[in-house]
Amino acid sequence: MQLCVRGQSNHIIECKVEDTLGSIKERAAALEKIPPELICLFNSGAPLNDDLTVGQLTSFNLDITVPLLGGKVHGSLARAGKVKG
Repeated sequence: MQLCVRGQSNHIIECKVEDTLGSIKERAAALEKIPPELICLFNSGAPLNDDLTVGQLTSFNLDITVPLLGGKVHGSLARAGKVKG
């Protein structure tokens, strides 16, 4: 079975129906050169748990997301759109 994994680039991962998404996440992390603990996998817009198997997916397309570090919002942007007085 093949999974289409979309991240910075597209990858095709060969897997079995009984493979867990935790193992797929590790393989995708190696392909994307990202630590596996940073990766979140999504299928049809829904987040996936690592203990699910490939056979439980609704489609064979996975999306990789990585959380971005936030920063401090500038004061004037934090007050944007608020009415004074």
